[in-house]
Amino acid sequence: MSHDAKNSGSALRDPELPPVAVEDLDPDAEKPRWTPAKVALWVGIGLLGGLAWTMLAIVRGETVNAIWFVFAAVCTYLIAYRFYSKLIERKLTRPDDRRATPAEYKANGKDFVPTDRRVLYGHHFAAIAGAGPLVGPVLAAQMGYLPGTVWIIVGVVLAGAVQDYLVLFFSTRRGGRSLGQMARDELGVIGGIAAQIATLVIMIIIVAILALVVVNALGESPWGVFSVSMTIPIALFMGLYLRYLRPGKITEISIIGFVLLMFAIVAGGWIADTEWGTQIFTLDRTTIAWGIIIYGFVAAVLPVWLLLAPRDYLSTFMKIGVIVMLAGAIVVVRPEIEVPAFSEFASRVDGPVFSGSLFPFLFVTIACGALSGFHALIASGTTPKLVEKEKQTRFIGYGGMLMESFVAIMALVAALSIDRGIYFAMNSSAAATGGTIEGAVAFVNSLGLTGVNLSPDALSTMATNVGEESIVSRTGGAPTLAVGLAQIMQQFIGGVGMMSFWYHFAIMFEALFILTAVDAGTRVARFMLQDAIGNFVPKFRDPDWRLGAWIATAVMVAGWGAILIMGVTDPLGGINTLFPLFGIANQLLAAIALAICLTIVAKKGLFKWMWIVALPLAFVAVVTITASAFKIFSPVPAVGYWAQNAAFRDALAAGETSFGNAKTVEAMEAVVRNTTVQGSLSILFVTLSIIVIVAALVRTFRAVRGDLGQSTEDPATPSRLYAPAGFLPTKTERELQRQWDAVPADKRPDLVRH
Repeated sequence: MSHDAKNSGSALRDPELPPVAVEDLDPDAEKPRWTPAKVALWVGIGLLGGLAWTMLAIVRGETVNAIWFVFAAVCTYLIAYRFYSKLIERKLTRPDDRRATPAEYKANGKDFVPTDRRVLYGHHFAAIAGAGPLVGPVLAAQMGYLPGTVWIIVGVVLAGAVQDYLVLFFSTRRGGRSLGQMARDELGVIGGIAAQIATLVIMIIIVAILALVVVNALGESPWGVFSVSMTIPIALFMGLYLRYLRPGKITEISIIGFVLLMFAIVAGGWIADTEWGTQIFTLDRTTIAWGIIIYGFVAAVLPVWLLLAPRDYLSTFMKIGVIVMLAGAIVVVRPEIEVPAFSEFASRVDGPVFSGSLFPFLFVTIACGALSGFHALIASGTTPKLVEKEKQTRFIGYGGMLMESFVAIMALVAALSIDRGIYFAMNSSAAATGGTIEGAVAFVNSLGLTGVNLSPDALSTMATNVGEESIVSRTGGAPTLAVGLAQIMQQFIGGVGMMSFWYHFAIMFEALFILTAVDAGTRVARFMLQDAIGNFVPKFRDPDWRLGAWIATAVMVAGWGAILIMGVTDPLGGINTLFPLFGIANQLLAAIALAICLTIVAKKGLFKWMWIVALPLAFVAVVTITASAFKIFSPVPAVGYWAQNAAFRDALAAGETSFGNAKTVEAMEAVVRNTTVQGSLSILFVTLSIIVIVAALVRTFRAVRGDLGQSTEDPATPSRLYAPAGFLPTKTERELQRQWDAVPADKRPDLVRH
């Protein structure tokens, strides 16, 4: 028997209010109404998508036009959202808008606040879209265009968006509980404790890496520092405007916020050109790191409506706007991609950008654009505490992840559009290129790449065009994406003379993109720690106990802040040291999230549809456990942590003063220290993940055998609110909205909405 509580809140509707669900107004509202025009539309979308995939995967001439990436992605996303996510909604989640969500029945004006679905979509997207969809695809371009394209698009449809949607819905049904707490409730003590430890430690690593990418993007950049800083007072103004000045005026404040954001970007360029602006806003990386640490603490303890939600909504304007603009430019400019479908490094382990074979390392290098465990923490952190209605979780969870996947595809196309020689010169380490144009030219030309003959003039001209002294060994992905975006956009608007503007605009865009994941991640980390401590000290689970919130926030900020400072001061560059660990840890977390979802689906008795979760779980478990084994046991120093650790320890013992990429004894000692930390954490992460997966499989098997256990959902509470499910309301939803608009103010539910 299923634990589905679909009708548990339906009979207790307030008779003085209009219906809270469209089914009560029109029982047939959810039934699809197919017309010849609709059939023709979807057939056309399917044919266009099929043509695009044929051009990318089968035809594959010497070059491929970038528009096929756009068409393949968009058509696949539309079909997946309309049909596959709807299947998941009907068969697995079965939302009921008659039930109140935690945002309604736990509303406290701080963490639990019913939030307009459009604002929440922006907040959720901004929170999940961090470094991953920008950096990972750029690095993975080393393997050629096809492996990354297939993983990003197919992976998000069958894995990433499925995880995000299910975790969001299941957390919403459970009072907005964190992923670790859901694991403890579903898997028992051993699996639950393993999941809580894994999620807490991995979360610290993830937030630290996200913050480190921001620091590297904003370091010595007065334009970026000013513009990103200005988003904070703009967001505070938006929060106060919606709360007190003009409640509910989403469109109005959206326009105001967008204008202010554009002004902040343009003003950043003006200020960066002044002597006083350069002096004030040119900050070293350590100073920026401390600023982000302080900001992370403040953002996590302030009411969510005041800073976090409006800031993320504001950031989404720029994030989605830039990506859509880039997609439009690609369709108009139609750049030819000269990178082969599978590059020379697709079958090797010694790539100059990152080491390791295509399987499994491509699937952990590209994380957030296809599947990301970090998203599961957001989907069980801030977002479920803000959802107005259960049916909105499909639009926010599945739809939000599709948008992030599109960001990843655009980042991949931008990287692919750059001359291959310049790409490898930018993304190869300084140890390989010597950090000079001459060294980069010699190194890249020695790789034996088909059709590549890099010249010093090509590198110096590109650096001049983007307003930089040098673009050699600008590793980490962000500068490469900025060059690719600038190169495409200057053909669309402004010409070569605008490349410098577009480059610095892209750098600022990337910093803003990632910082929003840091503040949301810190808040989620606080929720996770409160849930974990709450098992022993119940007071910590009280969302209104502010002292507990401050203590939990301080502990988590101290954790990721310490790693951030270590990364910033690392003599070898922290991003190169920590990003591989980030990728594997992130995907192990996804395996944990999917394992928990599988258990919940099994306990609901939905055995026929368990494959929807089991398929991505099996794939990501194999990928991440294999990748972890390579990093732990590989004898190749470029791949294995302990092999590299042993090589550098032996060099130090032999009295060497430089070795490999490390040119000093201090740097060599740093490699030994860092690989010890990385290797130890890799063992910890994979061990905890295997424990959780095994516990989930045992519990699933018991459910299949008939032991469903007790439901862990919160008791159903009748809803007294109404809101449409998707971005654009249907005809029936508009009719119901008119009925609610006609309700006198004194009769409406006494809840503060945002």
